[in-house]
Amino acid sequence: MNQSTTSPFRAVLPHRLRENVSLALQTILTAIVIGWVLKLPSHFGFNFYTEQFLVTVLGLGIALAFLLMRADASADRNAPTPWWDALAGTAGLIACLYVAVRYPSLVNEVVNRPLDAVLISALLLGLVIEATRRSAGMTLVIVIAVLVVYALLGHLLPGEFVSRPVQFTRLLVYLGMDTNSILGSSLAIATIVVVPFTLMGQVLSRCGGSEFFTDLAMALMGRYRGGAAKISVVGSALFGMISGSAVSNVAAVGVITIPMMKKSGFPAHVAAAIEAVGSTGGQLAPPVMGAAAFLMAELLQVPYGAVMVAAIIPAFLYYLALFIQVDLEAAKHGIEGEPMDRLPAVREVMRHGWYFPIPFIVLVGGLIFFNIEAEYAALQAAGLLIVLNLIFGYKGRRVPFGEMLRAVISTGRASIDILMICAAAGIVIGILNLTGLAFGLTLQLLALSGDSLAMLLVMTAAVGIVLGMGMPTVGVYILLATLIAPALIKAGLSPMAAHMFVMYFGMMSMVTPPVALAAFAAANLAQCDASRAGWTATRIGWCSYLVPFLFAVSPSLLMAGSPWEIGWAVITASLGVFTGSVAVVGYFMRSVGTVERMLFMAAGILLLIPADAFRGAIITDIAGLALAILLTTRHWMRRSVPLPA
Repeated sequence: MNQSTTSPFRAVLPHRLRENVSLALQTILTAIVIGWVLKLPSHFGFNFYTEQFLVTVLGLGIALAFLLMRADASADRNAPTPWWDALAGTAGLIACLYVAVRYPSLVNEVVNRPLDAVLISALLLGLVIEATRRSAGMTLVIVIAVLVVYALLGHLLPGEFVSRPVQFTRLLVYLGMDTNSILGSSLAIATIVVVPFTLMGQVLSRCGGSEFFTDLAMALMGRYRGGAAKISVVGSALFGMISGSAVSNVAAVGVITIPMMKKSGFPAHVAAAIEAVGSTGGQLAPPVMGAAAFLMAELLQVPYGAVMVAAIIPAFLYYLALFIQVDLEAAKHGIEGEPMDRLPAVREVMRHGWYFPIPFIVLVGGLIFFNIEAEYAALQAAGLLIVLNLIFGYKGRRVPFGEMLRAVISTGRASIDILMICAAAGIVIGILNLTGLAFGLTLQLLALSGDSLAMLLVMTAAVGIVLGMGMPTVGVYILLATLIAPALIKAGLSPMAAHMFVMYFGMMSMVTPPVALAAFAAANLAQCDASRAGWTATRIGWCSYLVPFLFAVSPSLLMAGSPWEIGWAVITASLGVFTGSVAVVGYFMRSVGTVERMLFMAAGILLLIPADAFRGAIITDIAGLALAILLTTRHWMRRSVPLPA
C-alpha cells in the first residue's frame, strides 16, 4: 500500500479543497473589513468593540497564513496542506472567534488572569509568531524572542538595563489581550487603513492599471536615449504609488520593462537594478504614496496632506538621481531610444485609459480637501474604478463583474503578510510598554551615539536596513517608528523628519544586499545573478542613501521654511545629484577620468549639503557650484578629446 496514504502525517486538505476554503476565508475577511469601514454594523443597530473586529480579522489571517504558507519556504505552495497546518489555522481561528464573542466580559476579567485568557493568549502569540516567520522571515521573530527574554529576566540586569519584573502569565495575557499589544494600534491601522488600499491596488491591477501606466511611460519616454530604462523609471513610479509593495511593483511592471531594457542593450543585472530602484521609490512618490505614508499620518496625528507635502522634495531627488543615472548609463553604452513605430502615441494611450487618473483625483481630493478618512477614500476610489472599467473597459476589454469580484476577494490573500507583521509589531510594542524599555531604549540609543545626532542617524539607517531584510516597507516602518523614532525626536529632529527618515531606510532595505527583495525579484525576471543585481541597485540608488540625512538636518527639504530657502535647497540638491551621478557613472559628454570623477563627486557632496544644515553652510553650496561650473566648462571644451589609453 502507498505509504503516503497510511501515514498519520498525510495531508488532509488537497489542493482543490484548500483553494475553496481559502476563497471562503478571503471573502469573509474582505467583506468584514469593507463592512467595518462603511460602518455597516452601526447602521443596522449593532455595536461592537473595535477589538472584536480586529481579533476576528486576525483569526481569519492566521487561518489563511497556515493554509497557504508552508513551514519550509522552499516547499511547493501548491502541495496539499499538512494536517498540522490545517489544525493550527483552525485553532487560531476558533481562539480568535472565542475572544471576539467573549471580549465584552473578558476585558474586565483579564486583570485576574483567568485560565482561558492565559491559554488563548499563549496560543495566539505562538501562532502569530510562526505565521510572521512564514510570511516575513526570521528578523522580526528574533527581535520578539530577544524582547521576551528581556521582559522575563530584565529585572536581574544591572544599572540602566534593569526593567520592571514581569510574571510569565501577566506577560502572556497582556500581549495576547491588551489594546497596547496585538490588538492595538498597529493591527488596527493595518486592518482598517492598509487593507482598503490593498484592495484598491488589486482592483487597479486587474483593471489593467499596470498596463496603462507602462503604456503611458512608453509614449512619454520611449523615444529618448535609453528609452526602455526611462519607461521603467516612469512606469514604476506611477504604478508604485498605489501597489504598496516594491516586489509586486517589480512583478507588474518589470515583466514588461526588463525584457525591453535587455533588448535595447542594457546588461541584465543593470536592467534588474533599474527596475528594482524605480519600483521601490514608488512608495515615497506623491500624490498617492504607499500605505506606509497613511500609517505615518495616523501615528503623527497629522493630515495625510502634511505627509504628502513633506515627501515631495525627497521623492523628486530620488527619481531625479535615478533618471540622470539611466540617461548617463545609456549614453555611456550608446543605447538609443526605441523606434517610434513600436511606441504608442500619448493621445492613443489616453483615449483608451483616460479614466484611470479619475479615481486618484477622487482619492487625493477627498483626503486633502474634504478630510475624508483614508480608508473610506480608498474604497471610494476602488468602487469608482470598478464602475468606470465596467462601463468603458481598457483597450476595448471590459473586465467581467465576476473577475472583478475575484480581484476584490483576493485582497484577503494579499493582506496576510501585513496583518501578521503588524500583529507581531504589536507584540513588540506591548513588551516595550510593559517593561518600560520604550523609554530606556531611547536613552540607550542616545548614550550609544554619544549624544551625537549624526552618529544616531547612521545607527538608525543601519538598523533600518537590517530589520527591513525580508519585510515589506509597512512592517519595517511600524517597527522602526516604535523602536527608534522616539530617540531621533529626543535628539532634536522634528517628528515628521524622524518618521520620514525611518520610513525611507525601511524602504531602502528592498534594494540593499544581502537581502534585497525587490532586486532579487527583478533579477529573477532578468535571469541574472541576484547578488550582482542587488549591489548594482545599491550603486544606482546611491543618492537615496544620502537624501534622508539631508532632510534630517534641513527642514527646507521637507517643505518647511521660506520659499527662498526651499527653492535654493532644491536647486543646489538637484545640481549635487547631477554632479554626483556623473562621478558614479563615470560619463558626461564623454568618459570621465578617475581624478575628474573624484572632483565631480566633491562638487556633488558640497552642493548636497543644505545651506541651513549649520551656520555658514551656504559657503559649501557656493564652493560646490563654482567647482561644478568649472568642471562642466572644462568637460564641454574637451568633449571630443579621447581619454589617454
